[in-house]
Amino acid sequence: MALLAIDAKRKAWLAAEFVVIFFGLTLVYDLLARGTSPIPVLLVLGSASVAYLLRSPTFDRKSLWRAGNIPLRPILTLWAITAVAAIAIVAVLFPDQLFAFPRQQPLLWLAVMVFYPLLSVYPQELVFRAFLFERYGPAFGNWTAAASAAAFGFVHIIFGSWVSVVLSAAGGWIFANRYRRTRSLLAASIEHALYGMLVFTVGLGQFFFHGAAQT
Repeated sequence: MALLAIDAKRKAWLAAEFVVIFFGLTLVYDLLARGTSPIPVLLVLGSASVAYLLRSPTFDRKSLWRAGNIPLRPILTLWAITAVAAIAIVAVLFPDQLFAFPRQQPLLWLAVMVFYPLLSVYPQELVFRAFLFERYGPAFGNWTAAASAAAFGFVHIIFGSWVSVVLSAAGGWIFANRYRRTRSLLAASIEHALYGMLVFTVGLGQFFFHGAAQT
């Protein structure tokens, strides 16, 4: 990741660029395209991120995968604790939604479990972790993980719920720190996929489905 020292003017420029790209353009999308699937845009942005990263002389290309550096025990432990808490919360607050997706639409649920990590998770990790850390790490330094979490949470306003923003910001903090510690986009993607599949399975998918944001 690019952590080279840069002057104050360059830091200010990068910080402003970060705000415009991750917050300004999100607002534009939310105003113009709320209720539509973000997947096509996400795939384009993921591809653009790869192109940028491969051209960056400071980027370690092994970070795009690095399968040998995946700390499964801490990932699964935190996920299991979260899963128990999520099931309990849905059972109390949304009992009719508990495991409703796999029970009522098992084939669609299975398709989501298969394609969500490929079409959504990894492209998101390319943008919000690999690209963001490489491009804006020099500006934010030790605060880069926080910037990643804030941007990742904010982009979920397109789903029209504060719940999706808060949960995504929390997840973004976990995934950003996982990427920071492991330098493995695969590790961050596996963790991201686990939480996403949990959300759609236990009954919280209503907060992360683009159809729910239609006006």
